[in-house]
Amino acid sequence: MRQVPKGFPENFMWGGAVAANQLEGAYDTDGKGLCVADINEFRDDVDITKKSNLEVTTDYIKEALASTDRIFPKRWGIDFYHTYKDDLKLLAELGLKTFRTSINWARIYPNGDDEKPNEAGLKFYDELFDEIIKNGMEPMITISHYEIPLNLTTAYKGWYSREVIDFFEKYCKTVFDRYAGKVKYWIIVNQINLIVHESFNHLGIAADLVDDLLSAKYQGVHNEMVACARATKYAHEHYPDMEIGMMLCGGPAYPATCKPEDVLAAQKHNQMEYFFSDVLMRGLYPGYALRYFEDHDIHVEFGEHDEEDLKNTCDFFSFSYYYTRICSKESYENGNEAIRNMELPANPWGWTIDPIGLRILLNEFYDRYQKPIYITENGVGYYDKLENGEIHDPYRIEYYRDHITQMKEAIKDGVDLRGYYAWGPIDIVSCSSSEMSKRYGFIYVDLDDYGKGSGQRIKKDSFAWMQKVIQSNGESLD
Repeated sequence: MRQVPKGFPENFMWGGAVAANQLEGAYDTDGKGLCVADINEFRDDVDITKKSNLEVTTDYIKEALASTDRIFPKRWGIDFYHTYKDDLKLLAELGLKTFRTSINWARIYPNGDDEKPNEAGLKFYDELFDEIIKNGMEPMITISHYEIPLNLTTAYKGWYSREVIDFFEKYCKTVFDRYAGKVKYWIIVNQINLIVHESFNHLGIAADLVDDLLSAKYQGVHNEMVACARATKYAHEHYPDMEIGMMLCGGPAYPATCKPEDVLAAQKHNQMEYFFSDVLMRGLYPGYALRYFEDHDIHVEFGEHDEEDLKNTCDFFSFSYYYTRICSKESYENGNEAIRNMELPANPWGWTIDPIGLRILLNEFYDRYQKPIYITENGVGYYDKLENGEIHDPYRIEYYRDHITQMKEAIKDGVDLRGYYAWGPIDIVSCSSSEMSKRYGFIYVDLDDYGKGSGQRIKKDSFAWMQKVIQSNGESLD
Protein backbone atom coordinates (compact mmCIF):
# COMPACT_ATOMS: atom_id res chain seq x y z
CA MET A 1 0.00 0.00 0.00
CA ARG A 2 1.28 3.47 -0.88
CA GLN A 3 2.37 5.60 2.05
CA VAL A 4 1.62 9.29 2.60
CA PRO A 5 4.79 11.24 1.65
CA LYS A 6 6.56 12.84 4.61
CA GLY A 7 8.14 15.71 2.71
CA PHE A 8 9.51 16.83 -0.62
CA PRO A 9 10.88 14.17 -3.01
CA GLU A 10 14.60 13.54 -2.73
CA ASN A 11 15.27 14.90 -6.22
CA PHE A 12 12.93 17.90 -5.90
CA MET A 13 13.90 20.73 -8.26
CA TRP A 14 14.31 23.93 -6.22
CA GLY A 15 14.67 26.71 -8.74
CA GLY A 16 14.35 30.32 -9.72
CA ALA A 17 12.63 31.79 -12.77
CA VAL A 18 13.13 34.93 -14.87
CA ALA A 19 12.33 36.13 -18.38
CA ALA A 20 14.88 37.30 -20.93
CA ASN A 21 13.06 40.56 -21.63
CA GLN A 22 12.98 41.55 -17.96
CA LEU A 23 16.66 41.18 -17.15
CA GLU A 24 18.94 40.77 -20.18
CA GLY A 25 18.98 44.33 -21.49
CA ALA A 26 21.21 44.75 -24.57
CA TYR A 27 18.06 45.20 -26.63
CA ASP A 28 19.92 46.24 -29.79
CA THR A 29 23.10 44.20 -29.36
CA ASP A 30 24.58 41.45 -31.57
CA GLY A 31 21.89 41.57 -34.22
CA LYS A 32 18.86 41.38 -31.93
CA GLY A 33 15.64 42.75 -33.38
CA LEU A 34 13.02 44.70 -31.48
CA CYS A 35 10.42 42.66 -29.58
CA VAL A 36 7.14 43.74 -28.01
CA ALA A 37 8.77 44.11 -24.56
CA ASP A 38 11.09 46.80 -25.92
CA ILE A 39 8.16 49.20 -26.15
CA ASN A 40 6.77 48.50 -22.64
CA GLU A 41 6.78 51.94 -21.07
CA PHE A 42 7.32 52.89 -17.43
CA ARG A 43 5.05 55.71 -16.29
CA ASP A 44 5.54 57.26 -12.87
CA ASP A 45 2.25 59.15 -13.14
CA VAL A 46 0.05 56.02 -13.33
CA ASP A 47 -1.27 54.11 -10.32
CA ILE A 48 -0.65 50.51 -11.37
CA THR A 49 -3.31 49.23 -8.93
CA LYS A 50 -5.92 51.23 -10.86
CA LYS A 51 -4.52 51.00 -14.37
CA SER A 52 -6.95 49.60 -16.92
CA ASN A 53 -5.81 47.12 -19.55
CA LEU A 54 -5.40 49.54 -22.44
CA GLU A 55 -5.02 47.92 -25.84
CA VAL A 56 -1.96 48.69 -27.94
CA THR A 57 -2.47 50.27 -31.35
CA THR A 58 -0.16 50.85 -34.30
CA ASP A 59 -0.09 54.56 -33.38
CA TYR A 60 1.31 53.66 -29.96
CA ILE A 61 3.97 51.47 -31.60
CA LYS A 62 5.01 54.27 -33.96
CA GLU A 63 5.16 56.81 -31.14
CA ALA A 64 7.19 54.48 -28.92
CA LEU A 65 9.69 53.81 -31.67
CA ALA A 66 10.05 57.51 -32.46
CA SER A 67 10.35 58.68 -28.84
CA THR A 68 13.64 59.91 -27.43
CA ASP A 69 12.47 60.82 -23.93
CA ARG A 70 10.07 58.06 -22.83
CA ILE A 71 11.26 55.30 -20.50
CA PHE A 72 11.40 51.67 -21.64
CA PRO A 73 13.19 49.82 -18.81
CA LYS A 74 13.14 46.38 -20.43
CA ARG A 75 15.60 47.70 -22.97
CA TRP A 76 18.29 47.71 -20.26
CA GLY A 77 16.89 45.28 -17.64
CA ILE A 78 19.63 44.52 -15.10
CA ASP A 79 22.24 44.04 -17.87
CA PHE A 80 22.21 40.26 -17.36
CA TYR A 81 23.44 39.93 -20.95
CA HIS A 82 26.82 41.08 -19.67
CA THR A 83 26.66 40.06 -15.98
CA TYR A 84 25.16 36.55 -16.22
CA LYS A 85 28.32 34.72 -15.14
CA ASP A 86 28.53 36.56 -11.82
CA ASP A 87 24.76 36.45 -11.32
CA LEU A 88 24.63 32.70 -11.88
CA LYS A 89 27.38 32.20 -9.31
CA LEU A 90 25.20 33.99 -6.75
CA LEU A 91 22.21 31.84 -7.67
CA ALA A 92 24.34 28.73 -7.34
CA GLU A 93 25.40 29.95 -3.90
CA LEU A 94 21.72 30.32 -3.05
CA GLY A 95 21.52 26.60 -3.76
CA LEU A 96 19.28 26.54 -6.82
CA LYS A 97 19.08 23.15 -8.47
CA THR A 98 17.44 24.52 -11.61
CA PHE A 99 17.09 27.86 -13.39
CA ARG A 100 14.29 28.89 -15.70
CA THR A 101 14.77 31.64 -18.26
CA SER A 102 13.55 32.33 -21.78
CA ILE A 103 15.09 32.66 -25.19
CA ASN A 104 14.27 36.05 -26.65
CA TRP A 105 12.68 35.17 -29.99
CA ALA A 106 14.00 38.43 -31.50
CA ARG A 107 17.60 37.45 -30.72
CA ILE A 108 17.22 34.32 -32.84
CA TYR A 109 14.96 35.61 -35.62
CA PRO A 110 15.21 39.42 -35.37
CA ASN A 111 12.18 40.05 -37.58
CA GLY A 112 10.40 36.78 -36.91
CA ASP A 113 10.14 35.94 -40.61
CA ASP A 114 13.88 35.83 -41.37
CA GLU A 115 15.16 33.09 -43.65
CA LYS A 116 18.09 32.23 -41.38
CA PRO A 117 18.62 32.58 -37.61
CA ASN A 118 20.99 35.10 -36.09
CA GLU A 119 24.12 33.17 -35.15
CA ALA A 120 25.21 35.73 -32.54
CA GLY A 121 21.94 35.20 -30.68
CA LEU A 122 22.26 31.43 -30.82
CA LYS A 123 25.84 31.68 -29.55
CA PHE A 124 24.77 33.82 -26.57
CA TYR A 125 22.31 31.18 -25.39
CA ASP A 126 24.88 28.44 -26.00
CA GLU A 127 27.18 30.20 -23.58
CA LEU A 128 24.40 31.04 -21.12
CA PHE A 129 23.14 27.46 -20.94
CA ASP A 130 26.70 26.18 -20.57
CA GLU A 131 27.16 28.52 -17.62
CA ILE A 132 23.88 27.45 -16.00
CA ILE A 133 24.98 23.81 -16.23
CA LYS A 134 28.51 24.64 -15.05
CA ASN A 135 26.97 26.11 -11.89
CA GLY A 136 25.12 22.88 -11.15
CA MET A 137 21.68 23.99 -12.31
CA GLU A 138 19.31 22.24 -14.71
CA PRO A 139 18.02 24.66 -17.37
CA MET A 140 14.28 24.95 -17.91
CA ILE A 141 13.73 27.11 -20.96
CA THR A 142 10.70 29.06 -22.14
CA ILE A 143 10.56 29.55 -25.90
CA SER A 144 8.04 32.43 -25.95
CA HIS A 145 7.81 34.75 -22.94
CA TYR A 146 6.37 38.07 -24.20
CA GLU A 147 9.17 38.44 -26.74
CA ILE A 148 7.45 38.14 -30.11
CA PRO A 149 9.44 40.15 -32.72
CA LEU A 150 7.81 43.52 -33.21
CA ASN A 151 7.88 43.09 -36.98
CA LEU A 152 5.36 40.25 -36.67
CA THR A 153 2.90 42.67 -35.05
CA THR A 154 3.16 45.28 -37.79
CA ALA A 155 4.03 43.45 -41.02
CA TYR A 156 1.47 40.78 -40.06
CA LYS A 157 -1.14 40.86 -37.27
CA GLY A 158 0.75 38.96 -34.60
CA TRP A 159 -0.63 35.56 -33.72
CA TYR A 160 -3.89 36.38 -35.49
CA SER A 161 -2.07 35.65 -38.76
CA ARG A 162 -1.66 31.96 -39.57
CA GLU A 163 1.73 32.69 -41.16
CA VAL A 164 3.07 33.11 -37.62
CA ILE A 165 2.36 29.42 -36.95
CA ASP A 166 5.02 28.51 -39.50
CA PHE A 167 7.46 31.16 -38.27
CA PHE A 168 7.14 29.94 -34.69
CA GLU A 169 7.41 26.28 -35.66
CA LYS A 170 10.63 27.10 -37.49
CA TYR A 171 11.93 28.98 -34.43
CA CYS A 172 11.11 26.04 -32.13
CA LYS A 173 12.86 23.56 -34.42
CA THR A 174 15.91 25.83 -34.51
CA VAL A 175 16.29 25.99 -30.74
CA PHE A 176 15.43 22.30 -30.20
CA ASP A 177 18.10 21.29 -32.72
CA ARG A 178 20.68 23.70 -31.34
CA TYR A 179 20.27 23.01 -27.62
CA ALA A 180 19.12 19.38 -27.56
CA GLY A 181 22.24 18.28 -25.69
CA LYS A 182 21.90 21.03 -23.07
CA VAL A 183 18.19 21.54 -22.36
CA LYS A 184 15.83 18.75 -21.35
CA TYR A 185 12.88 20.75 -19.94
CA TRP A 186 10.98 23.17 -22.19
CA ILE A 187 7.92 25.38 -21.77
CA ILE A 188 6.74 26.52 -25.18
CA VAL A 189 4.61 29.53 -24.18
CA ASN A 190 4.57 31.43 -20.89
CA GLN A 191 1.16 31.82 -19.18
CA ILE A 192 -0.77 31.06 -22.36
CA ASN A 193 -4.13 31.98 -20.76
CA LEU A 194 -3.26 35.67 -20.33
CA ILE A 195 -4.88 36.77 -23.56
CA VAL A 196 -6.67 39.68 -21.88
CA HIS A 197 -4.27 41.05 -19.26
CA GLU A 198 -1.14 40.66 -21.41
CA SER A 199 -2.85 40.44 -24.78
CA PHE A 200 -0.45 42.53 -26.87
CA ASN A 201 2.68 41.33 -25.08
CA HIS A 202 1.46 37.77 -25.51
CA LEU A 203 -0.24 37.73 -28.91
CA GLY A 204 1.16 40.83 -30.61
CA ILE A 205 -2.22 41.85 -32.03
CA ALA A 206 -2.58 45.60 -32.46
CA ALA A 207 -6.19 46.51 -31.68
CA ASP A 208 -6.70 48.69 -34.76
CA LEU A 209 -5.64 45.99 -37.23
CA VAL A 210 -8.62 43.71 -36.57
CA ASP A 211 -12.37 44.25 -36.64
CA ASP A 212 -13.40 41.93 -33.78
CA LEU A 213 -10.67 42.09 -31.15
CA LEU A 214 -12.05 39.43 -28.81
CA SER A 215 -12.46 36.91 -31.62
CA ALA A 216 -9.01 37.89 -32.91
CA LYS A 217 -7.47 37.09 -29.52
CA TYR A 218 -9.05 33.64 -29.38
CA GLN A 219 -8.08 33.04 -33.00
CA GLY A 220 -4.55 34.12 -32.10
CA VAL A 221 -4.29 31.76 -29.15
CA HIS A 222 -5.78 28.96 -31.28
CA ASN A 223 -3.03 29.50 -33.84
CA GLU A 224 -0.51 29.57 -31.01
CA MET A 225 -1.77 26.28 -29.57
CA VAL A 226 -1.54 24.65 -33.00
CA ALA A 227 2.05 25.86 -33.25
CA CYS A 228 2.77 24.49 -29.75
CA ALA A 229 1.36 21.11 -30.71
CA ARG A 230 3.41 20.98 -33.89
CA ALA A 231 6.55 21.88 -31.94
CA THR A 232 5.74 19.21 -29.35
CA LYS A 233 5.36 16.61 -32.10
CA TYR A 234 8.75 17.58 -33.56
CA ALA A 235 10.46 17.35 -30.17
CA HIS A 236 8.91 13.97 -29.38
CA GLU A 237 9.88 12.54 -32.77
CA HIS A 238 13.45 13.86 -32.84
CA TYR A 239 14.43 14.16 -29.16
CA PRO A 240 12.51 11.61 -27.06
CA ASP A 241 14.43 12.56 -23.89
CA MET A 242 13.06 16.11 -24.01
CA GLU A 243 10.13 16.93 -21.75
CA ILE A 244 7.72 19.48 -23.17
CA GLY A 245 5.41 21.40 -20.86
CA MET A 246 2.66 23.97 -21.06
CA MET A 247 2.08 26.80 -18.59
CA LEU A 248 -0.91 28.65 -17.21
CA CYS A 249 -1.15 31.72 -15.06
CA GLY A 250 -2.75 30.02 -12.06
CA GLY A 251 -5.02 31.51 -9.44
CA PRO A 252 -8.56 30.23 -9.13
CA ALA A 253 -11.59 32.40 -8.55
CA TYR A 254 -13.63 31.44 -5.51
CA PRO A 255 -17.41 31.95 -5.55
CA ALA A 256 -18.18 35.38 -4.08
CA THR A 257 -20.95 33.80 -1.98
CA CYS A 258 -22.50 30.37 -1.46
CA LYS A 259 -25.37 31.27 -3.80
CA PRO A 260 -25.61 28.69 -6.59
CA GLU A 261 -25.51 31.49 -9.17
CA ASP A 262 -22.13 32.67 -7.84
CA VAL A 263 -20.77 29.11 -7.60
CA LEU A 264 -21.72 28.51 -11.22
CA ALA A 265 -20.21 31.83 -12.29
CA ALA A 266 -16.90 30.97 -10.59
CA GLN A 267 -16.90 27.54 -12.23
CA LYS A 268 -17.51 29.02 -15.67
CA HIS A 269 -14.84 31.65 -15.10
CA ASN A 270 -12.28 29.04 -14.05
CA GLN A 271 -13.16 26.76 -16.95
CA MET A 272 -12.20 29.47 -19.42
CA GLU A 273 -8.86 29.86 -17.62
CA TYR A 274 -8.27 26.09 -17.84
CA PHE A 275 -9.45 25.90 -21.46
CA PHE A 276 -5.91 26.41 -22.76
CA SER A 277 -4.40 23.62 -20.68
CA ASP A 278 -7.33 21.33 -21.46
CA VAL A 279 -6.46 21.70 -25.15
CA LEU A 280 -2.69 21.30 -24.73
CA MET A 281 -2.88 18.51 -22.13
CA ARG A 282 -5.90 16.60 -23.49
CA GLY A 283 -5.66 17.33 -27.21
CA LEU A 284 -9.07 18.74 -28.10
CA TYR A 285 -11.42 21.64 -27.50
CA PRO A 286 -13.73 21.04 -24.50
CA GLY A 287 -17.48 21.45 -24.88
CA TYR A 288 -17.71 24.28 -22.37
CA ALA A 289 -15.36 26.39 -24.52
CA LEU A 290 -17.45 25.84 -27.64
CA ARG A 291 -20.53 26.89 -25.63
CA TYR A 292 -18.69 29.99 -24.35
CA PHE A 293 -17.75 30.99 -27.90
CA GLU A 294 -21.33 30.56 -29.10
CA ASP A 295 -22.79 32.50 -26.16
CA HIS A 296 -20.34 35.39 -26.61
CA ASP A 297 -20.33 35.56 -30.43
CA ILE A 298 -16.64 34.57 -30.62
CA HIS A 299 -15.49 33.15 -33.94
CA VAL A 300 -12.48 30.83 -34.30
CA GLU A 301 -11.56 29.18 -37.58
CA PHE A 302 -9.73 25.84 -37.71
CA GLY A 303 -7.23 24.97 -40.41
CA GLU A 304 -7.57 21.69 -42.28
CA HIS A 305 -5.16 19.76 -40.04
CA ASP A 306 -5.54 21.67 -36.77
CA GLU A 307 -7.60 19.06 -34.95
CA GLU A 308 -5.07 16.35 -35.77
CA ASP A 309 -2.14 18.61 -34.80
CA LEU A 310 -3.69 19.38 -31.41
CA LYS A 311 -3.54 15.70 -30.47
CA ASN A 312 0.19 16.14 -29.80
CA THR A 313 -0.05 16.84 -26.08
CA CYS A 314 2.46 17.96 -23.47
CA ASP A 315 4.46 15.84 -21.01
CA PHE A 316 4.03 18.02 -17.93
CA PHE A 317 1.83 20.79 -16.60
CA SER A 318 3.17 23.99 -15.06
CA PHE A 319 1.69 27.17 -13.72
CA SER A 320 2.49 30.45 -12.02
CA TYR A 321 0.79 31.35 -8.77
CA TYR A 322 0.51 34.82 -7.28
CA TYR A 323 -3.03 35.44 -6.05
CA THR A 324 -6.65 34.32 -6.02
CA ARG A 325 -9.81 36.30 -6.69
CA ILE A 326 -13.57 35.90 -6.34
CA CYS A 327 -16.29 35.74 -8.96
CA SER A 328 -19.98 36.53 -8.71
CA LYS A 329 -22.83 36.22 -11.19
CA GLU A 330 -22.58 39.98 -11.74
CA SER A 331 -18.81 40.07 -12.28
CA TYR A 332 -18.99 37.09 -14.64
CA GLU A 333 -21.69 38.77 -16.70
CA ASN A 334 -19.51 41.90 -16.76
CA GLY A 335 -16.98 40.40 -19.16
CA ASN A 336 -16.08 37.20 -17.25
CA GLU A 337 -14.31 39.29 -14.61
CA ALA A 338 -12.97 38.12 -11.27
CA ILE A 339 -12.44 40.71 -8.54
CA ARG A 340 -10.24 41.12 -5.50
CA ASN A 341 -11.08 39.14 -2.38
CA MET A 342 -11.10 41.77 0.37
CA GLU A 343 -10.95 39.05 3.04
CA LEU A 344 -7.29 38.47 2.21
CA PRO A 345 -4.18 40.62 2.78
CA ALA A 346 -2.38 42.00 -0.26
CA ASN A 347 0.94 43.49 -1.30
CA PRO A 348 1.16 47.21 -2.22
CA TRP A 349 0.00 46.42 -5.76
CA GLY A 350 -3.22 44.79 -4.57
CA TRP A 351 -2.15 41.21 -5.26
CA THR A 352 -3.79 39.08 -2.59
CA ILE A 353 -1.73 36.65 -0.51
CA ASP A 354 -3.38 33.24 -0.27
CA PRO A 355 -1.05 30.30 0.55
CA ILE A 356 -3.94 27.84 0.99
CA GLY A 357 -5.09 28.73 -2.52
CA LEU A 358 -1.87 27.19 -3.80
CA ARG A 359 -2.70 23.85 -2.18
CA ILE A 360 -6.23 24.02 -3.58
CA LEU A 361 -4.92 24.69 -7.07
CA LEU A 362 -2.27 21.96 -6.93
CA ASN A 363 -4.92 19.41 -6.02
CA GLU A 364 -7.31 20.66 -8.67
CA PHE A 365 -4.75 20.59 -11.46
CA TYR A 366 -3.40 17.17 -10.52
CA ASP A 367 -6.91 15.74 -10.33
CA ARG A 368 -7.59 17.26 -13.76
CA TYR A 369 -4.50 16.09 -15.67
CA GLN A 370 -2.73 13.36 -13.66
CA LYS A 371 0.62 14.54 -15.04
CA PRO A 372 3.77 15.81 -13.28
CA ILE A 373 3.44 19.42 -12.08
CA TYR A 374 5.98 22.22 -11.77
CA ILE A 375 5.23 25.56 -10.10
CA THR A 376 7.20 27.66 -12.54
CA GLU A 377 6.57 31.03 -10.89
CA ASN A 378 5.70 32.02 -7.34
CA GLY A 379 6.73 35.07 -5.38
CA VAL A 380 5.68 38.45 -4.08
CA GLY A 381 6.61 41.99 -5.05
CA TYR A 382 7.43 44.51 -2.33
CA TYR A 383 9.24 47.79 -1.92
CA ASP A 384 12.60 46.92 -0.35
CA LYS A 385 14.57 49.49 1.63
CA LEU A 386 18.35 49.53 1.54
CA GLU A 387 19.58 50.35 5.07
CA ASN A 388 23.30 50.57 5.78
CA GLY A 389 24.01 48.29 2.86
CA GLU A 390 21.48 45.65 3.99
CA ILE A 391 17.92 44.63 3.09
CA HIS A 392 15.74 43.20 5.82
CA ASP A 393 12.72 41.50 4.24
CA PRO A 394 10.84 39.41 6.83
CA TYR A 395 7.65 39.87 4.76
CA ARG A 396 9.22 37.89 1.90
CA ILE A 397 10.39 35.12 4.22
CA GLU A 398 6.88 34.86 5.69
CA TYR A 399 5.37 34.65 2.21
CA TYR A 400 7.65 31.85 1.08
CA ARG A 401 7.37 29.95 4.36
CA ASP A 402 3.59 29.90 4.14
CA HIS A 403 3.51 28.85 0.48
CA ILE A 404 6.15 26.14 0.82
CA THR A 405 4.23 24.75 3.80
CA GLN A 406 1.14 24.41 1.61
CA MET A 407 3.18 22.78 -1.15
CA LYS A 408 4.28 20.14 1.34
CA GLU A 409 0.65 19.56 2.29
CA ALA A 410 -0.29 19.12 -1.37
CA ILE A 411 2.44 16.51 -1.79
CA LYS A 412 0.93 14.67 1.19
CA ASP A 413 -2.41 14.89 -0.63
CA GLY A 414 -0.83 12.87 -3.44
CA VAL A 415 0.06 15.63 -5.89
CA ASP A 416 3.04 14.73 -8.12
CA LEU A 417 4.86 18.04 -7.64
CA ARG A 418 8.34 17.86 -9.19
CA GLY A 419 9.71 21.39 -8.88
CA TYR A 420 9.28 24.91 -7.56
CA TYR A 421 10.63 28.09 -9.16
CA ALA A 422 10.70 31.27 -7.10
CA TRP A 423 9.91 34.17 -9.41
CA GLY A 424 12.70 36.65 -9.82
CA PRO A 425 15.35 35.19 -7.44
CA ILE A 426 17.31 38.29 -8.41
CA ASP A 427 15.52 41.65 -8.79
CA ILE A 428 14.34 42.30 -12.34
CA VAL A 429 12.08 44.77 -14.15
CA SER A 430 8.42 44.08 -13.40
CA CYS A 431 6.41 42.55 -16.21
CA SER A 432 3.12 44.28 -15.44
CA SER A 433 4.34 47.76 -14.50
CA SER A 434 7.84 47.95 -16.05
CA GLU A 435 9.20 49.27 -12.76
CA MET A 436 12.25 48.14 -10.84
CA SER A 437 10.90 49.10 -7.42
CA LYS A 438 8.48 46.16 -7.40
CA ARG A 439 11.08 43.71 -6.16
CA TYR A 440 10.81 39.93 -5.89
CA GLY A 441 14.38 38.78 -5.46
CA PHE A 442 16.53 37.24 -2.77
CA ILE A 443 19.26 39.38 -4.36
CA TYR A 444 18.88 43.16 -4.48
CA VAL A 445 20.00 44.98 -7.63
CA ASP A 446 20.90 48.62 -7.08
CA LEU A 447 18.94 50.15 -9.95
CA ASP A 448 15.87 52.38 -9.79
CA ASP A 449 12.84 52.69 -12.06
CA TYR A 450 14.81 54.95 -14.42
CA GLY A 451 17.78 52.58 -14.76
CA LYS A 452 19.98 54.66 -12.47
CA GLY A 453 22.20 53.14 -9.79
CA SER A 454 25.39 51.20 -9.31
CA GLY A 455 23.95 47.86 -10.43
CA GLN A 456 25.52 46.27 -7.34
CA ARG A 457 24.10 42.92 -6.22
CA ILE A 458 23.34 42.61 -2.49
CA LYS A 459 22.01 39.54 -0.68
CA LYS A 460 18.81 40.19 1.27
CA ASP A 461 17.98 38.48 4.58
CA SER A 462 15.73 36.14 2.61
CA PHE A 463 18.79 34.85 0.71
CA ALA A 464 20.22 33.05 3.76
CA TRP A 465 16.75 31.81 4.75
CA MET A 466 16.03 30.32 1.30
CA GLN A 467 19.51 28.83 1.20
CA LYS A 468 18.68 26.80 4.34
CA VAL A 469 15.31 25.79 2.92
CA ILE A 470 16.95 24.30 -0.16
CA GLN A 471 19.78 22.68 1.79
CA SER A 472 17.21 20.95 4.01
CA ASN A 473 14.96 20.04 1.04
CA GLY A 474 12.13 22.10 2.46
CA GLU A 475 12.37 20.92 6.06
CA SER A 476 13.96 24.02 7.62
CA LEU A 477 11.36 26.78 7.42
CA ASP A 478 12.08 28.66 10.67
